Amino acid sequence: MAPRKSKKKAPSFRKLLKTSNIKIENKLKNRQFKQQSIAKKHRKEQKKLKQALNNAATRTPLPLERYKKRHEEEEEEEFEETLPVDMMEDDDLEQMKAMAQKASFLTRDLSSSEPVHARKRKQENVMDKYEKVPRLMQKEQEKELIHLLPIKDKTGIIPQTMEKPVVKKAEKENEDEEDGGDGAEEVNAPKPLPLLTTQELVVLRRKRLEERKVCIAALGSSILSDPSANIKKLKELRSMLVELDPYVAVTVRKLVMVSLMELFKDIVPSYRIRPLTEAEKSTKVKKETQQLREFEEGLVSQYKFYLENLEQTVKDWKQMKKKKSDVVSLKSYKGLAEVAVKCLCELLVALPHFNFHNNIIVMIVPLMNHDCKKISEMSCEAVRKLFKQDKVGQASLGMVKVISGLVKSRNYEVKPEVLKALLCLRVKEVEVKKDADDIAPKKKFMNFKEKRKHLSRMQRKWKKAEEKLEKELLEAEATECKEKKLKLHTETLNIVFLTYFRILKKAQKSILLPCVLEGLAKFAHLINVEFFDDLLIVLHKLVESGDLSYRESLHCIQTAFHVLSGQGDVLNIDPLKFYTHLYKTLLRLHAGTANDDMIIVLQCLDVMLTKRRKQVSVQRALAFIKRLTTLSLQVLPNSTVGILATNRVLMHTFPKSDILLDNESQGSGIYLPELDEPEYCNPQNTSLWELHTLQRHYHPIVRKFAAHLIVGAPSEGSGALNVDLSRKSATDLFEDYSTKGMTFNPPVATPSSKKKEKFTIGDALLDSDLKKQIDSHLEATSIPSDLDFAAQFRKAFI
Repeated sequence: MAPRKSKKKAPSFRKLLKTSNIKIENKLKNRQFKQQSIAKKHRKEQKKLKQALNNAATRTPLPLERYKKRHEEEEEEEFEETLPVDMMEDDDLEQMKAMAQKASFLTRDLSSSEPVHARKRKQENVMDKYEKVPRLMQKEQEKELIHLLPIKDKTGIIPQTMEKPVVKKAEKENEDEEDGGDGAEEVNAPKPLPLLTTQELVVLRRKRLEERKVCIAALGSSILSDPSANIKKLKELRSMLVELDPYVAVTVRKLVMVSLMELFKDIVPSYRIRPLTEAEKSTKVKKETQQLREFEEGLVSQYKFYLENLEQTVKDWKQMKKKKSDVVSLKSYKGLAEVAVKCLCELLVALPHFNFHNNIIVMIVPLMNHDCKKISEMSCEAVRKLFKQDKVGQASLGMVKVISGLVKSRNYEVKPEVLKALLCLRVKEVEVKKDADDIAPKKKFMNFKEKRKHLSRMQRKWKKAEEKLEKELLEAEATECKEKKLKLHTETLNIVFLTYFRILKKAQKSILLPCVLEGLAKFAHLINVEFFDDLLIVLHKLVESGDLSYRESLHCIQTAFHVLSGQGDVLNIDPLKFYTHLYKTLLRLHAGTANDDMIIVLQCLDVMLTKRRKQVSVQRALAFIKRLTTLSLQVLPNSTVGILATNRVLMHTFPKSDILLDNESQGSGIYLPELDEPEYCNPQNTSLWELHTLQRHYHPIVRKFAAHLIVGAPSEGSGALNVDLSRKSATDLFEDYSTKGMTFNPPVATPSSKKKEKFTIGDALLDSDLKKQIDSHLEATSIPSDLDFAAQFRKAFI
């Protein structure tokens, strides 16, 4: 009969490993306690023994008792002394001495333990006596065992152990001395390592660094060659992030950070890896599928640990706390943190689709507001790149949420660069009004009942093939759903406008106000119509308050007209106050630092006059043309070119503006340039005399535009501009002819070099008669003091 199987389950590997660790710890504790108690007992015994020896050495021996000998004994001793010893043999003499020693207690050997009158044993065995003496055996130290991973066999689990290598350590023990009672054992101290010179240290560091570089390169190349098979080497490479060699620790950690970043950028798939469900784990799959799952799981775990290491590096630098086991100094923390932030920024931009992208966003956004300029610039640049390349909007939405939370949590006290990054959002594709195509219901495929009811058998067959082909075409397009993109962009803009409106309401004197106004100017055409009235009132109050700078007031005007040019066309609002404010402040621009604000002025003029031509009167247009021409005399050449290009567009848009080229006045009154109201300054009674001054400008493009406007800005003919100049907008011309490089743009042409003719004296160039006269005059030594030309003339005619 077969033996009965035990129903007791074998312990799992994890449980066995856990219990073995506990047993090992208990054994180690018991062994240490036992060794301590034995050493303590041994020290006590040694101390007692030394104390007894010291007492015996210092004690003076008592004198032996002397008995009075009888007369007969004295005579026998005298007789023995007088015996001739020379006549005795050596054997007899030794026997007599032995008998004499055993004769009495005083003369016998004290080391012998036999009684005085013991009989001599016959055939005494010396070897037996020697064997009875206890031997001092050298105690062997008990060897410590290390429990290894067990082996599972058919019979069960077989535990594995090995002996722990013994490391000999030199110990010093203080002992009592003989004189003072306390002494110290002399132990040979280990010799210190020889000190290395600076040159030797450099050579040693270079050698170790080369070894680490070779190791990093080998691991990286093996992972890139076959990522699925060598995914475990990522852990080996990541372990080098805690390099303990003080000579190369900082450099090696930086190299490993950058190497891992490049590796993840290369081997990470183009999809997000989700965790497997319990049902998926329990089902059997193919070998290739199982390998792919293991690769994905290992990749995600190593990527997570790598991000945690980078985050911990940045935290250590922020807290400036050095770990006890760390060999890196506090000064090196900043360099490591900069490399870690750079790696995080690269992963933020390169892997927006992969796992833990939201975690990277949460780490990067607070660094945008950091005091360190380099780290703040790297973080802001990475965020701007992410906004520019994000076509779908999922990553942008997550980033905007975190930025909005940061601004609110810091009570709007953040750097302006944080909000300037929002200007790079790609939300121009958002359409607020739905087209007819979007509203129309989508085409649906027929179900089986409808096909059977309305179609024949052959038609159903063709319909099935047609629907299959249409589905394949839809899958082949692989385009993002427009509704999903529209929803993401709408939610993103709602959060952006919520942040902007909070700052306009609660922090109007904050340094973030220029960024808010600039952002509103860019995205104003996407604001809901319900907020237009309130927004225009707030903007007008800000402009009239006088607390804003000139650039901020320009942003307010630009925002207001962007709002009115978009969905605000349906509103019957005349922003006369904004026209008046811009007309009044135009002459603040000059050739200094205010020249950079000219591009905003040109954008405002395009929105205010060109795009709203139907709502602008002729008087207002003439006033702006005259003031812009006056402004062109006091700004840099690129601003002058932009202003003249704007005047050219306005002259084409308002044909009646050609009266400014005539010297005769139109109507009553005179031109009032000091009046701030463009409607009532009588611009029709003046002329553009500034164009004659600009015709003598040193810049060639300014001269061309001035000559073009004087003749009425014709599109064809001799006075027309080149195609390159006529097709460009005013803002493009402003940027093209910028003088930021402190050079002439376009460069000044070098004058043509003309060689001077040299006068050479020779027979070939002079007449013979003339040469004789010259020679005679040169040879003459005396020069007449009185020059009487009349006498010489009379002599010539006589």
